Amino acid sequence: QLQACGGGFVQAGGFLRLSCAVSGRTKSSYVMGWFRQAPGQEREFVGAINLSGVTAYYANSVKGRFTISRDNAKNAVYLQMNSLKPEDTAVYSCAAKGAGGTYIKTCEYDYWGQGTLVTVSS
Repeated sequence: QLQACGGGFVQAGGFLRLSCAVSGRTKSSYVMGWFRQAPGQEREFVGAINLSGVTAYYANSVKGRFTISRDNAKNAVYLQMNSLKPEDTAVYSCAAKGAGGTYIKTCEYDYWGQGTLVTVSS
């Protein structure tokens, strides 16, 4: 099971830190991903991190502003979002998948948590 939290309302240029608690079978998953879905748009890849936490991948739209990390001892994954923009407004969800494949396709992820809403005002 996955549970994301930490969303909220923030002004442009601000920051938020999202957390994703991992429990159950998803503990053995290899890759943890973050996705977001803005109103009226399809869900899109934000970033992903492998089990060791050494390697992370980001969408071009967030690269340099967002950072993914994980604490396997706490069974948690984090998304630090800095320099937020109004276009970052979306529901953010965490997801888990096994090894192999790509990191950016939603169909490859086996487990999804409920999202948390991030609203960035201009």
